[in-house]
Amino acid sequence: MPAVQQTVDQVRRIDVDQYKYGFVTDIESDKAPKGLSEDIVRFISAKKNEPEWMLAWRLDAYRRWLTMREPRWARVSHAPIDYQNLYYYSAPKKKEGPKSLDEIDPEILKTYEKLGIPLREVAVLEGVVKPEGEEGGNGYGRVAVDAVFDSVSVATT
Repeated sequence: MPAVQQTVDQVRRIDVDQYKYGFVTDIESDKAPKGLSEDIVRFISAKKNEPEWMLAWRLDAYRRWLTMREPRWARVSHAPIDYQNLYYYSAPKKKEGPKSLDEIDPEILKTYEKLGIPLREVAVLEGVVKPEGEEGGNGYGRVAVDAVFDSVSVATT
């Protein structure tokens, strides 16, 4: 069998339509209005409680971005990107931290399960259990995990 056909057959066996991580978690979120402007940059910076120097750095980067042209060297054909029709900030709505696993949004628990994250780690990521080394920690070791929902990092340990 030619190498090209073999590659095509392998790709078909992957069945990308059934990619197990291609799912959506339906939870309430807090979004910025669509579009990108200095006001949106300020909105995002305020939401993240960033220091003034970070806001200044982001505004400078935004102003510089306005002067740039989209590169064409890749010779990739795609529709023009409508930057004003995108959300640049979305995060799960803030709720008081859960005191037990029973208080965690069931949709979020289902997502952790789909990702194969054990309940012990879910408890640490959601703040139910404090990791070892923190005041009141219960002996679980620290785990380097970046949990991302709606394209926003909500927990990093």
